[in-house]
Amino acid sequence: MAAVTKEPVLAGKTAENKDVQSEEQPKAGRRPDSGKAGNYMVLLKPRVMSLVVFTALVGLMAAPPGGIAPLQAALAIVCIAVGAGASGALNMWYDADIDAVMKRTRSRPIPKGAVAPRQALLYGLLLAVLSVAALGFFVNALSAFLLAFTIFFYAVIYTVWLKRSTPQNIVIGGAAGAFPPVIGWAAATGEISLSSIVLFLIIFLWTPPHFWALSLFSHDDYETAQIPMMPNVRGELSTKRQIFVYSILMALAGVAPGWLGFGGWVYGICAAVLGLMFVEYARRLLVAPGRALMIQAARKLFFFSLMYLSLLFAILLTETVIRRLLEFYDRLA
Repeated sequence: MAAVTKEPVLAGKTAENKDVQSEEQPKAGRRPDSGKAGNYMVLLKPRVMSLVVFTALVGLMAAPPGGIAPLQAALAIVCIAVGAGASGALNMWYDADIDAVMKRTRSRPIPKGAVAPRQALLYGLLLAVLSVAALGFFVNALSAFLLAFTIFFYAVIYTVWLKRSTPQNIVIGGAAGAFPPVIGWAAATGEISLSSIVLFLIIFLWTPPHFWALSLFSHDDYETAQIPMMPNVRGELSTKRQIFVYSILMALAGVAPGWLGFGGWVYGICAAVLGLMFVEYARRLLVAPGRALMIQAARKLFFFSLMYLSLLFAILLTETVIRRLLEFYDRLA
């Protein structure tokens, strides 16, 4: 399989693409609207950032108590959020050429000329340095190192290298999105444990079914941008089979917190039920006859995958908070 580079997409960074990549002329002679804070907020990918913050919070709260002060915990979450935003800004800077040709992304700040590429690059770099430095200074070195590695992995390993070169881009690149609970755990304890690795695995194994389901009903968009997503390279049947396998592995990892003891029996039951539902959605996608029904099944799996991850971590967080409150009440009694 031939690797896909930046050059085939609108001639990469060539003169034909200067309307996207030039600071002086972001698009069709339009001046960058650097005064609007909303455009810079969009660069941070706030929806992705919210998931990062939430999973990092769960990792921090699920860790053994007593290792971090409340103010430090709040600062850790802020730093992780800013680091996630930095990753998003750097991703949008580098991917401005393909964002300009994809329907789903062409309205982002750089392609539409609202923010100049160089401003987005400096913005992302500044946020990355500040978030890592603050986390290291106010919390601990391990969590700062993990945050720095995550930013580098997403912005360089995934965005620059994997995304345009292999259909396994989402599988390997998914590690970047799986690190936040590990960072939260490390911030609270100063170490990496088996429990935090399990949280990592849940998100890591969730990522391929989630994004490959999206790519099945966004096939043309990725084809236009020449991004080698699994359906475009290996075909829809192979993609559906892999989604099914990853869904089973993810469902098994999802119940592991109950086995390890940092998830209670409520979590264990809910994780098992949600996991079985996820696998069933994946099975329906696998056996869906015809393209129209396949796209419908892919959409259902995609949206359920969002619900699955949110509910799984929300239940774990709720159980942890209730358990901590009960322990506090027992100590008072």
